[in-house]
Amino acid sequence: MIKNIVFDMGKVLVGYDENRVCRQFMEDGESYRRVRAAVFYSQEWVLLDMGVISEEEGLRRMKSHLESEQEKQLAEECYHHWHEFCMWTIKEADTLVKDLKDTGYGIYLCSNAPLRLRTCYQDYLPAAECFDGILFSAEEKLLKPQKEIYERLFEKFGLKREECFFIDDQPINIEGAAACGMKGFCHRDENIANLREALKRGGIRA
Repeated sequence: MIKNIVFDMGKVLVGYDENRVCRQFMEDGESYRRVRAAVFYSQEWVLLDMGVISEEEGLRRMKSHLESEQEKQLAEECYHHWHEFCMWTIKEADTLVKDLKDTGYGIYLCSNAPLRLRTCYQDYLPAAECFDGILFSAEEKLLKPQKEIYERLFEKFGLKREECFFIDDQPINIEGAAACGMKGFCHRDENIANLREALKRGGIRA
């Protein structure tokens, strides 16, 4: 019997698009593409999600991928301000979370995210007050779909894996959860009505 709903954050409850911050500082073109790649598609971005390098070290290494001083400065602007522009609450997600909470489910978050998210997630996470536990990858120095991050989730919040249902936008993360005994659903279209239907098909009162 499912007693707990575990959500991913980005593209499930919170929309995300790195182009939003890039457009604040650049016009489209080659520099735009180089800066975006150096910041958001870099190994450093993954290492920040893992919590194994500092923000200062991450930025320094991101800038090292670029040649011109102008592009390095643009990368710095994008990096310092991405959390202000790139995220937004998905429509009707707050109602879904509140409905699940009112029905009696435990509500949890398991997200690949850097330490910066801990300081600002409440500005974007819908119905943040309803969450019984929040696990960000950087705090644990683990990353989905590693088995260890799911095991840490169960341990940290005293959850039984067979009583949890996981919602994520990446199939590989759902597969990782399944390998640990947690059922789940890959939700990729940001349509909360579709997610409600999927939950109902899974026997969850949403």
